[in-house]
Amino acid sequence: MSFFDDKINRRRVLQGSALLGAGLAAPMVMRRRAWAQEFRNDPGNAGSITLGFNVPQTGPYADEGADELKAYQLAVKHLNGEGDGGMMNTMKPSSLKGNGVLGKKVEYVTGDTQTKSDAARASAKRMIEKDGVLMFSGGSSSGVAIAQQSLAQEMGVIFMNGLTHSNDTTGKDRRRYGFRHFFNAYMSGRALGPVLQEEMGTDRRAYHLTADYTWGWTQEESIKNTTEELGWQTVNAVKTPLGAGDFSQYITPVLNSGADVLILNHYGKDMVNSLTQAVQFGLRDKQANGKNFEIVVPLFSRLMAQGAGENIKGILGTTNWNWSLQDEGSQAFVKSFGQEYGYPPSQAAHTCYVQTLLYANACEMAGTFYPPEVIKALEGFQFDGMGNGPTEYRAEDHQCFKSVLVVRGNDNPTSQFDLLKVVKEVPRSQVEYPPTLFGGELGPYEV
Repeated sequence: MSFFDDKINRRRVLQGSALLGAGLAAPMVMRRRAWAQEFRNDPGNAGSITLGFNVPQTGPYADEGADELKAYQLAVKHLNGEGDGGMMNTMKPSSLKGNGVLGKKVEYVTGDTQTKSDAARASAKRMIEKDGVLMFSGGSSSGVAIAQQSLAQEMGVIFMNGLTHSNDTTGKDRRRYGFRHFFNAYMSGRALGPVLQEEMGTDRRAYHLTADYTWGWTQEESIKNTTEELGWQTVNAVKTPLGAGDFSQYITPVLNSGADVLILNHYGKDMVNSLTQAVQFGLRDKQANGKNFEIVVPLFSRLMAQGAGENIKGILGTTNWNWSLQDEGSQAFVKSFGQEYGYPPSQAAHTCYVQTLLYANACEMAGTFYPPEVIKALEGFQFDGMGNGPTEYRAEDHQCFKSVLVVRGNDNPTSQFDLLKVVKEVPRSQVEYPPTLFGGELGPYEV
């Protein structure tokens, strides 16, 4: 029996005794209404609420984690009516007032996922049980996200996913208490396909190096499906351990494999290291099958581009958001973040900032912190003014749908941040799919 079930049963017994003592025979539905609003970490009459930000402060995705934490802190500042308000001024529709959430000041606690599922789950559990968080968010790994999302469902506390790109997050591992603003591997494949065909043709031989966990597996599957539909052959697909550091033993076999494209299904420092080593091994200067050898990185970030330096130039990939977008919401966020920290935000920062505002807005819409009602406010929510155009949180699987960016490493950057050039903004219609495609069940509203 869970903490919540035990508390509910105790309350039911007390209410039943009181009613019998008074000689009343009230219907069960009336008793249920009396206790249904009991929920974990209910702030009651307290003047503040606490949110939990669980990010990779150490490990291979620590660069993303640092930017995520900055974005969370900025979101809290804006929710509490401090600063210029950022995307609170551009989000439409919006119920946010700049006086906290439902009139309560927002406070927060932080944790370190270490880019490890067990560590992330343990850190999140401490936030829920010891710090009393109403919502937690963060992470830059799909394994970490899925572990936290499962915990959220078990404990009845909403989890707003950070960076997670695996199809499984809102597929077979979807949960009612989890929501994702980030796009997924399937969308990357669908967005990249036409550009790869246009620039590299249909007669290619691809070699995959793939991070050996849920994100890498679904990224490899999605990009393979796309390229094989184009007519490409898959020469080999090799799994590599997360945080390997030295990828030379995996890159050496590529040289004589007969491949003319290397697809790096890596992220964070792993991508920086594998790409850098691939270039050092001469792959970018190599000719194979009468063609120039190409490297593709399906999932990009500006932080990765900074780490890879010159090696990123000309390489194609996809990204969830980029600070160069000229829409009102993106520019409002870039301005706020830049004033606060002195440089433009990454897609990691954008995702986590937006997730925090969306949770707060859902509480305002629902008029309560009671998780089932907040979840219902988020399900099917359609909004604009937060980058990437009109956006929807699909009710059936809690996947966010918006436009996806195909980007290329900038050959002539104007600054240390101008590293990714948007090649194409791919509309939602090109990357959307049926909610049943990857299986999974959301589970109940009340736990």
